Amino acid sequence: MQPVSPDDLKLDRTVISVGSLDDDDPDFEYWADATPEDRLRRLELLRRLNYGRRATGRLQRVLSVTTF
Repeated sequence: MQPVSPDDLKLDRTVISVGSLDDDDPDFEYWADATPEDRLRRLELLRRLNYGRRATGRLQRVLSVTTF
C-alpha cells in the first residue's frame, strides 16, 4: 500500500453521520474484521489529517501525576 499524504486528502464533512452501536452498521463489521495494523495505519492517517504539519513522527507520551 502506498503511503498517503494528508495534503492529498480532503474531508467531505457532508457525509459524516452519528449512529449507535446497536444499529446494523457495515462500518462496524469492517473495523471488527480489520487487522490491528490496519487500524493503527488509519489512526495515524486521521492524526495527521487533524494535526497536519504539527504532527510529529511519533505519538508523544504524557505523564501526569494525580493525588487523591
